Amino acid sequence: MNPSLYSVHAVILLDNDGKRIFPKYYTRKDFPPLFSSTKEQEKFEKGLFVKTKKTHAEILMYEGQVVCYKSIGDVYFYLIGRSDENELILSTALNAFIEATSILLNDVIDKRNILDKLDMVMLALDETIDDGIILETSAPVIAERVSRRPTKNVDMDLSNINEHTIKEASKQATEWFRSFISA
Repeated sequence: MNPSLYSVHAVILLDNDGKRIFPKYYTRKDFPPLFSSTKEQEKFEKGLFVKTKKTHAEILMYEGQVVCYKSIGDVYFYLIGRSDENELILSTALNAFIEATSILLNDVIDKRNILDKLDMVMLALDETIDDGIILETSAPVIAERVSRRPTKNVDMDLSNINEHTIKEASKQATEWFRSFISA
């Protein structure tokens, strides 16, 4: 298989009964989807839950895919990757997503809290993984990007930005020059 940035096939959140909280499957034009229907996805998720609910390992192979997972409270987090993908990279991405979710949910990870703040959880996932590509593995960075409020008055006039930058550089150079001469 050719090396690729597209290493994640799916991220799935299930509850204690194996029911969907939130699934996200990544598909691309040049890469066939894992499953052709929602019914097949649900069958895969049910089998995955049965396989993992009584084990304590965090990484396994299931139906030809690398699966990294973690259970916290009444929620199971799964990250499904390519069979030839590095398990440590996938595990790092999953842990970053879980930690960012924990930060955003004030350290209370349970089904109800996730459903109440699903928009933030989905944004955290999008900041971690985009179209199957792992973008970020630092939980504080992910959480900060999700919770950042847009500023109201943003000056997007590039000529003003350039003038400001040149003035600042000139001022710093003058100060440095003066300190160099007086020394």
